[in-house]
Amino acid sequence: MLAVRDGDVGKLGPLFERHHMALFDYLSRMTGDRTSAEDLMQDVFVRILKYRGTFRNEGRFETWMFHIARNARADYFERRAAVELQDNGIDAATDAPGPAQLVERDEQTLLVRRALLQLREDKRELIILARYRGLRREAIAELLGIDVGTVNVRVHRALKELREIVMTLAGDQSWNARTARRSLPII
Repeated sequence: MLAVRDGDVGKLGPLFERHHMALFDYLSRMTGDRTSAEDLMQDVFVRILKYRGTFRNEGRFETWMFHIARNARADYFERRAAVELQDNGIDAATDAPGPAQLVERDEQTLLVRRALLQLREDKRELIILARYRGLRREAIAELLGIDVGTVNVRVHRALKELREIVMTLAGDQSWNARTARRSLPII
């Protein structure tokens, strides 16, 4: 990024290759819509190029990139009024278990996706950054402009609320929290 900042825009290609999947994953989970996520991802890289002069090598590039992504997402939905979230745009990685395990896992994954989309946006973002993107709490604190302790508390509360929503959605279904904890990275 330092090379891009200093005028070597050809180095943006390797940055894109290295970070576009993480960015797309974050945006698709936040919006619930693959098409919006693709549009936003392109917008983020245009903004990275446009605002390259503001990059200061004080923190991680990824944190700066997610800060731009948050702003792009806010602008995107501001321009397009209220967009209803859909749960069909989130992809989850799967292992290769047997057919019965696949069906159970797919049901549990769908349940967690739906629950995640029912969380308030700020709570959903914390879970996505911490669990799906694997950002350290310090990086999340820097990105959101809050203390690390506050991040820890908010992530804990968001996960607790997510579990409650999952349990409510599961209703009479046989939701096995112990199995879900092993197979799903979020619970």
